[in-house]
Amino acid sequence: MSRDQKKAESRRRILDAARAVFFRDGFMRANLDEMAEKAGVAKGTLYRYFESKADLYVAVLTNNHEIFHEQMSTAGGQGESALERIRSIAKFYFAHWLEHPDYFQIFWAVDNESVIGDLPRDVIEKVADFWEMNLNVTHAALADGVKTGEFVECDTWEIAHILWSVADSLIESDNTKARRQIRRRPLEPLYTHAVDTIIRGILVDPSRVALAPPSEPRKSTLIPVK
Repeated sequence: MSRDQKKAESRRRILDAARAVFFRDGFMRANLDEMAEKAGVAKGTLYRYFESKADLYVAVLTNNHEIFHEQMSTAGGQGESALERIRSIAKFYFAHWLEHPDYFQIFWAVDNESVIGDLPRDVIEKVADFWEMNLNVTHAALADGVKTGEFVECDTWEIAHILWSVADSLIESDNTKARRQIRRRPLEPLYTHAVDTIIRGILVDPSRVALAPPSEPRKSTLIPVK
């Protein structure tokens, strides 16, 4: 193995270890000594690759981001209509979460002050840049739909945020037992229905989206409050 290959392998092990520790403990409580031990390197080696814990946190996020953005952009180009492209983006996003739940948890940590504590401003801005790049994929599909007359005139950036927020909220609800019980419905069809409901509201011809008939809610197993 060449020197460059050894360096690349060490960096990969460090990122894998850091991802696991950040996911479990959050930014503030994550321990660099443990990361080094998990990666099989000396702590000083971490600083040869990353200047600080914040730098390492950003590296964990960026490690998969280019692939994620490329795949999302591909999804945003699939379909002959804006409606089909929005559905394609939503489908990709849900499938990616199923395959990489830990990656989403690290991103969502930025929204949770109790998890990250005082995350450095430059780190927060870097994460915000990542999300904005991907949000622009949805925004572009919506704007194209307005331009071609498929969607009514609307604030497409606002609609993109609504879609993104609803998708994240529904996906995140699956991480809490109580929220799963309150939901009483399988997540995937509910997620698809939510996206269709939002898009139906801006279609020039809403009949293109046939909303699913009401389903029978599953009985709640929550213990009633006395």
